[in-house]
Amino acid sequence: MSILQKISLGYFFVLLGAAALNYIPGITDDQGRSFGVFALDPFDDGLHLASAIWALVATLLGHRGARMFLTLFGALYLGDGLLGLATGSGYLDFGIFLSGTLDLPFTFKIMANTPHILLGGFALWSGLRLGRG
Repeated sequence: MSILQKISLGYFFVLLGAAALNYIPGITDDQGRSFGVFALDPFDDGLHLASAIWALVATLLGHRGARMFLTLFGALYLGDGLLGLATGSGYLDFGIFLSGTLDLPFTFKIMANTPHILLGGFALWSGLRLGRG
């Protein structure tokens, strides 16, 4: 198993965990926010689950599949996180189209978008830098 397949498999487990956050007692507060920061709805859960399945399939397809997953997933999630940081709304959940720009405290935008920025950034870096060869 190549390093990219191992990373892609790691993304499978991380994304599966993200999809399960709403269903683990004690993770969400009384307002339905995970870790008191962001509310994940069934659409978000479905997006994370679909991404997890994509990561697993890519892992099973081999090095090239994992590289493609990490590059595409990374670009999509990093872009979504950066847009969310700038506007308060991302595009993966159609928030920018449905809600437009939101006037949210910058600290909140950082906390809410850091997961996509970090996951997307590392995936993109992995796909582009570690995928050579």
